[in-house]
Parts: sequence; structure tokens; C-alpha cells
Amino acid sequence: MKVLVVDDDAVHLLILKKIFEKSEDEVVLAHNGVEALELLERDTSFQIILTDIMMPEMDGVELLLKVKTSLRTMRIPVIGFTSGDVEFYRKKTQIPFDSLVPKPLDFWDLHELAKRKAIALMN
Repeated sequence: MKVLVVDDDAVHLLILKKIFEKSEDEVVLAHNGVEALELLERDTSFQIILTDIMMPEMDGVELLLKVKTSLRTMRIPVIGFTSGDVEFYRKKTQIPFDSLVPKPLDFWDLHELAKRKAIALMN
């Protein structure tokens, strides 16, 4: 599985990268939504996007909107995670995340959720 992980927290990026690599997934990292969109312009073969919500330059909500309104990327599942109020973000987003989970979170649980979402898309 090819995974795009977007977070401004270097520790979270490292942990998620290691977890997905253990199951032999290809992991690409971005530090904010702007970097993520630049990567998606060059490569739309990602099977899942995991994104933090609160980031500098472009947050996860704006990234979600751009991903889901582009014909090239709209089918890629997007899982959001936040230390903020999950219900607030569920109501705030014009287009819903495929999943939205609160932080702190168990990164292994996030890994399993991502696997389920990507497999569901393939079936």
C-alpha cells in the first residue's frame, strides 16, 4: 500500500513511517497540506492519505477539500486526526473525512484503520 502521511510533528511522522514500513508499505511524508498537494500533483497513486488537521500553511481541512474536489485524487480515502474537537471538525468540513479520529491516538489503531479503508476502496 502506498501511504501519504501529512503532519507538522516530526515525531508523529517518524512513528507512522516506521509502523507502515513494518508491514512493507511505501510511505511518503509531507509537513503540511501545501507539501502534500505538491506530492499529489506529481503522483496520484497513493491508496490512503493520513493528515493532521492543525498544521501551518495549509491545514488538513483545506487539504481534504482540495483532494476530494480534484478528479485526479477524489477517490483516495483521507483519514484526519486532531487534538482539537473532533465534532467541531466534523461539522466544519464541507466534505467529510473518510474517517476522523482524536489525538492522542494509538498509532497502531490508525494503521489498522488505514488498511481497512484502503482495502475497502480496492473491493
